[in-house]
Amino acid sequence: MERGRSGLGVAGRAWPFFAGAALIMVAHGLQGTLIPLRAAHEDFPTAATGVVMSGYFVGMLAGSTLSPALVRQVGHVRVFAALASLASVSVLMHALFVEVVFWTAMRVVTGFCYSGMYVVVESWLNQQATNRNRGRLLSVYMVTMFAGAAAGQLLLNVADPAAFDLFLVVSILVSLALVPLLLAARPGPRPRRARRLTVSELYRASPLGIVAAVLTGVIHGGLFGMGAIYAREIGLDVGQVAWFMALVMFGALFSQWPLGWLSDRFDRRRVMLGAALVGAAAPAVVAVGLVEPTGSAALAMMFVLGGATLPLYSLSLSQVNDYLSPHQMVGASGTLVFVTGCGLIVGPLAAAFALEAMGPPGFLQCLVAVHAVLAGFIVFRMGRRAAKPVEEQAGYVPAGTRSSSMLIELAAEEGRELAGSTGSGSRPEPDSPPDPEAGAGGRIGG
Repeated sequence: MERGRSGLGVAGRAWPFFAGAALIMVAHGLQGTLIPLRAAHEDFPTAATGVVMSGYFVGMLAGSTLSPALVRQVGHVRVFAALASLASVSVLMHALFVEVVFWTAMRVVTGFCYSGMYVVVESWLNQQATNRNRGRLLSVYMVTMFAGAAAGQLLLNVADPAAFDLFLVVSILVSLALVPLLLAARPGPRPRRARRLTVSELYRASPLGIVAAVLTGVIHGGLFGMGAIYAREIGLDVGQVAWFMALVMFGALFSQWPLGWLSDRFDRRRVMLGAALVGAAAPAVVAVGLVEPTGSAALAMMFVLGGATLPLYSLSLSQVNDYLSPHQMVGASGTLVFVTGCGLIVGPLAAAFALEAMGPPGFLQCLVAVHAVLAGFIVFRMGRRAAKPVEEQAGYVPAGTRSSSMLIELAAEEGRELAGSTGSGSRPEPDSPPDPEAGAGGRIGG
């Protein structure tokens, strides 16, 4: 009874964060598909659309770096209100000035604002988390994120993307996200300061984890940046495009926990390899002409692709977490966001140039190629090091490529809590540096 009351109390306290996050993700999902569709309607070249869509991830990377400092200076409420207002305005500007450079600049602004808002929401979520409720909060938050993004895609059906209406809908949703968070009237935590691990230090600690994070960023950037353009070029109508993109999220909702369960009970690298191979096979089946690229086959491909490729980021974070101490993970979280952001920026550009050079099959071939490179690197690392004993692995916790460093820290803490509750082996000492010569079970294993 006490645990049940505690859970209800946590849900009651956290509802403003979940409600605000859900509205942000609905707006994000709708805008992320609306912009490339409108760009195609305005006859933007495919490569130019890739540049526009990469702009969002440039802004996201800048926001994840600069927003914590803004929060420390002026507070959570003011930062969230300012960024939400700016994001609301920036989406409307797309409809007023239709020009590639201007749209790219607005996508940078949008990415900066959304990233900063995630920092605020996830910092507050971190503040609410305890050892008893952390896993529940993370699970509800991730379901909220995926469901919100899927719902945003389906809102494409409420109006013509060529009109002004959907831009207004996005602006309204972002503005409404302010309401529950401002009414919470609760002081937010100050983001922690920690020495940031360099990319080379993080690579020495977990080569597979950091390379997988980068490549997963490339895949997700290409998929969400140019997936709607591919869908339109193969002849899907707006309603089908909405489902085409939404099914990626539904696939992830279906597979996150089964893959996590497997990764906690077997060599995590084998689970990553299986996911990467399935992620390559789904678009390959369509690319080589084994099934028709339209209709139910295209929708099924996206469901399978989402189920395989979206959890890869969580698996990558868990792989890194296996080889870092709690103190190091605080410093590593910002670096993980940075390297993933770099991959996200590359993704739309690579997919756009593949589409322009080879037509619709080029988009699929790009996805197949990056998944294949990831699978190859996993096999390479498996040959270099023996598996870390399962009892010494941190637990799997879901996260997304747009997660802030605060959520990555929270997920890392929950992963260690899960490992400790199942009697895992000893964890590394907090301040011990990565040992490049460590063998199986040491600091270098992935």
